[in-house]
Amino acid sequence: MNFALTPLDLRSLISEKTDALLVLLTSAFTPQKDALSTLIAKVIKSGDLTPKTGQMLDIYRPQGMACTRLLLLHVGEGGGVEVRKAVSAAYGVLKPLKPKALILCFLRQPAAPALRAAVTTLADVSYAYTLTKSKPEGRSIHKVTCVLPDDQARRVDFNRAVAAVAGIELAKEWGNRPANHATPKHLAQAAQDLAELPKIKCEVLGPKEVAKLGMGAFQAVAQGSDEPLRFIVLQYSGAPKSKAPVVLVGKGITFDSGGISIKPAAEMDEMKYDMCGAASVLGVFRALADLQPGINVVGLIPACENLPSGRSVKPGDVITSMNGQTIEVLNTDAEGRLVLCDALTYSERFKPQAVLDIATLTGACVIALGAVRSAFFTSDETISAALLKAGESSQDLCWRMPLDDDYAEGLKTQFADVANVAGRPGGAITAAKFLQRFTDKFPWAHLDIAGTAWKGGAAKGATGRPVGLLVDYLMDLEAPGNKT
Repeated sequence: MNFALTPLDLRSLISEKTDALLVLLTSAFTPQKDALSTLIAKVIKSGDLTPKTGQMLDIYRPQGMACTRLLLLHVGEGGGVEVRKAVSAAYGVLKPLKPKALILCFLRQPAAPALRAAVTTLADVSYAYTLTKSKPEGRSIHKVTCVLPDDQARRVDFNRAVAAVAGIELAKEWGNRPANHATPKHLAQAAQDLAELPKIKCEVLGPKEVAKLGMGAFQAVAQGSDEPLRFIVLQYSGAPKSKAPVVLVGKGITFDSGGISIKPAAEMDEMKYDMCGAASVLGVFRALADLQPGINVVGLIPACENLPSGRSVKPGDVITSMNGQTIEVLNTDAEGRLVLCDALTYSERFKPQAVLDIATLTGACVIALGAVRSAFFTSDETISAALLKAGESSQDLCWRMPLDDDYAEGLKTQFADVANVAGRPGGAITAAKFLQRFTDKFPWAHLDIAGTAWKGGAAKGATGRPVGLLVDYLMDLEAPGNKT
C-alpha cells in the first residue's frame, strides 16, 4: 500500500476522482463557504449526521464532487482512539466495494496520534494474507492520500507512521506463515533480504557456530527437531561505531509443540505464532531502513523448532547455558527463556546501551493483561519511562510489571544453578526473573507479548505488535542528548 501526504485544497479535493473520500469531522467543525463545508453543515442540520463520536454518513456520487463515495466520519474530539474506531468502521462499509484508491481528509489539523491512528488503522484493516492460498485475493487498496490543513507540520509523524506500517506488515507476514513456510532457514533468509536495504548487515550462524559459542540452552531446545537451528545477527548502523547500540532480542521458536511436555492438541496450530518476537525484530529493521535514524541497533534472533523426538531434551535434564549457568529443565514447554538466555549473553559483546528482549513467553501474561497491553519488566527507570512513552505515542500500549526478588524463590533447585520454571502463581514474573539472571552487564527490559502478538478465533492472525512501540522507542533515542 502506498501512502501520500498533501496539503488541504478544498477546490482540488472536490474535483479529485477517487473511489472514496473519507472526511474526518471533529466537534470543532466550523463550516466555511466552500461546497464541501456547505454540504456537511446541511447534513448535520438535517440530522442525517449526528455530531457524536462514531457517527457516519455514506453518500454515493455526491452532487458537485468527483469522488464515487463520500463518507463523513465524526471523530468527537479527534483523539487517536476515536479516529481508529471511525476509520475501521468506514473500511467495513467500503471493503465489499473493493476500492483501489482512498483520500483521507482531516478538515482540522490532527494531533500526531490521530494521524498515526488513521494510517496504521487503514493498513491494518485492509491487510490480507495470501502466501499459501491457491487463489489469493490481496488487499484492493493500492493508494491512500492523507490530506491535512498543514502537511509539513505533520511530515515527520506521517513518515514514522508509514515506516511503522511497513515494519508491522512484515512482522504480520512472517507471523502468519505456517511453520512449514517459516522455518529457521526461512527466517534467516528474510533477515538476509533485509541486508539488501541501506545500512543493514546480516550474519547467520548455524549449528556448528552455535555449538562453538557454547550456547547449550539454545541447542537443547533445538535438538528435538530435524530442522537445523539458526542464530541471526542483524545490524543497523546509523551512527559512528563508538555509539553504543540498542540490542533487540526476538524469540524465534518457529513452531512450539511443547517438546516432551507436549501441549494439548486444541489450538496448537497457533504455536506457529511463537516466533512473533523474532518477526517484530525483522519488522523494526524494515522500518529503520526507511527512517534512517542516527542510532545503532542490533537484532538477535535465536530460531529453532521445539518438537518431541528421541533426541529431545527431557524434563529433569540439566543443561549449561552460554554464560556457564546450569539449568534444570523441569518443563520443556518453557523453552523460550532457554533460547533467550543464550542470546542475552551473546548481547554482551556489543557493549550495548540497552537490551530489550521480545517474546511470546507465557500464558500467564495473557491472563494478567489480556490483549490490550504488552507486559514489560525492567529494573531500569529510564527504560521504563521510555517504553511507556513510546507505547502511548504509537498507541501500541504496554504496562510495567514487578520484578521483586522474592518471585525468584521458586526457581531454586538442588540439581542446578536454576530451574527453568517455578510454580503457576506469577508465571510471567518468574519467567522474567529467570531471564534477569543473564542481564547483569547491561540495562535490560523484557517484553512479554503473548497476549498481543496475535488474535485467535474468527479474527485469527498476527497483529505486528510491538513493532510500533519499538520503532517509537528507538526513534526517541535519536533526540539530541537522549540516551537510554
